[in-house]
Parts: sequence; C-alpha cells; structure tokens
Amino acid sequence: MNGARLRTWRSRRGDQCPSYDELLSSVRVHHPAVDAVLLQGAYAEAARWHQGHLRRSGAPVLAHCVTVAAIVAECGMPPDVVCAALLHDLEDTDCPPERVAELFGPYIADLLRAIPTAPLDMPSAAALGIPGDAPSFEAAVLAIRLADRLHNMRTIAFLSQAARYRRACETVDVFAPLAHAAGLHHVSRELHHLASAVLRSPVASYAVTGRTLALLALLLPSRQRSRWQEEWTAELVAHRTRRTRARYTLRVLWHTPRLSLALRRPVEREQS
Repeated sequence: MNGARLRTWRSRRGDQCPSYDELLSSVRVHHPAVDAVLLQGAYAEAARWHQGHLRRSGAPVLAHCVTVAAIVAECGMPPDVVCAALLHDLEDTDCPPERVAELFGPYIADLLRAIPTAPLDMPSAAALGIPGDAPSFEAAVLAIRLADRLHNMRTIAFLSQAARYRRACETVDVFAPLAHAAGLHHVSRELHHLASAVLRSPVASYAVTGRTLALLALLLPSRQRSRWQEEWTAELVAHRTRRTRARYTLRVLWHTPRLSLALRRPVEREQS
C-alpha cells in the first residue's frame, strides 16, 4: 500500500477517526469477501491528493474521508460504494477526473460526479434497501451524502454561528427524514440529535432573532436604522430566555411598519 496509513486520530473535542484496518473490518461485517486491494488503492489515492490538507477543526481531510467511508460501510454499502466515499472530496483537489475512472472504473467515477448534484428525495432513500443488497445508483449516492452530512454535523462547532444554524435547519428538514425513510434509524437519530442541539442553543436563538431585527431595520429610513437596531439589540440581550426573546421580536415585528411611517412623516407627527 502506497503512503503511510492514517492512525486512529482524535481531535481536541474527542471526535475520532477510524484507522484503515478498522475501516476494512467494518466493510467485512457485511461483505466478508471484500477486495482489499481495491479498498487499499482508494485509501492510498485519497491520502495522496489530500496530503497536508486540513479541515477547520484542524483534522486532516483524509480523516474526514475515512470516517465518511466507515459510516457508509456500517450502513452495509458494498465495497465500491465505500471506495467512492473515501474519494468523495477529490473534487476539491487537483486530481484529474479521468484518473479515477482509469484506476477504479466508471461506476466509482460516476458516483463521484453525481454526489455534489444528485437530488435528495424519498425514492432514493427507499431504494437503500437491506444492508448487503446491491443498492441502486441513486441510493449509493444518497448513502454517501448522508454519511458526509453526519460527520460534518459531528464537527459543526467549527463553523460560524450563521452557518451552524443553516446547516442544522437543513439537517432537521431534509437529511434526518431521508435517513429515517431509508431505514437508517441510527443515522437519523444522531442527525436529529446533533441538529437539535444547535437549534436549542442560546447562541442560535440570539442569531435568529438578531437577524430578524436587522431585517426589520431595513424598513426604517436609512438615517434611523442603526439607532433603532442598536436599541432593539440592547433590549434583546436583556431577555434571558428564548421564549421572551421571541416575544420581544414579535412585538418589534408588529410595531415596525407603524414606526416606519411615523419616522417618514415627522412634520405630520409634530402637528398632530
């Protein structure tokens, strides 16, 4: 096998990446006759093109690829789909697309091309079927997408507040239901748990209501916006619970149109 093997890697937050041998063992649970040469080749290719590349968490990109592949293997996907999971981030490198087809065949190359753009829908989820069965092309792509999202949710703390909220909403609305429809209930539960933790956090609540107030300020005359947004934000911070912050934001939402009209007609207001 070319290149050094990735040892079991653990981040500062305790996120752990399986070693290559652990990945191979996961594949063999559902596919005892796995072609280890194919899997080794995909691992070596991923290690080659991701060498020196790090994620926001400080983890090697290769660790992410191996973790995604391990999740796919635990879902019972066949070895060629696991190989595609190992290679799923090659689009972010200088690896020529035709190289994958030459080394691993057209099926894996087609999977990699489809991953970024394939629709996420219930028919694909239903087609995942029973672990060990040959999945449809769409189901194989979906399995990789779900595994990728699951690991990204495990490391979501390294994203900005706004990005965490957007990703958590999408996970609850799209990815968790798809995983449930596919029969991957353990994946669905973890996705929902991780996303809900983000959405329940005080930081997320402040981010949502704060953005709402910023949008409402756009209804006011330009010279008045910063003053009122600062005043609203100061009062928002004084509310200690999510419920009271939401109620305050609703009150601002209700009164902003009338405030906007009043600020745009100062002369009429003074005469009344």
